[in-house]
Amino acid sequence: MTSVGIFEAKNRLSELVARAARGEEIVITRRGEQVARLMPPRAPDPLGQAQNLVARIRQNRAEHDLGGGVSIRELINDGRY
Repeated sequence: MTSVGIFEAKNRLSELVARAARGEEIVITRRGEQVARLMPPRAPDPLGQAQNLVARIRQNRAEHDLGGGVSIRELINDGRY
């Protein structure tokens, strides 16, 4: 973990952000006290992404009516979907 003063952090912000994006944690201090921390982004949550996708698919299906009381399952069974 690297510690950097706030004035230096202001002057080197782009470099510090790039280092944080590569996985380094950087603490920014003011008069020796920690005031902020630059950290790498969190890894994506694959389960959460899958659950969001399923919810979007279900909502999309609910919003779009095929008409005539035909279901997607019937179209699949008939080979038309």
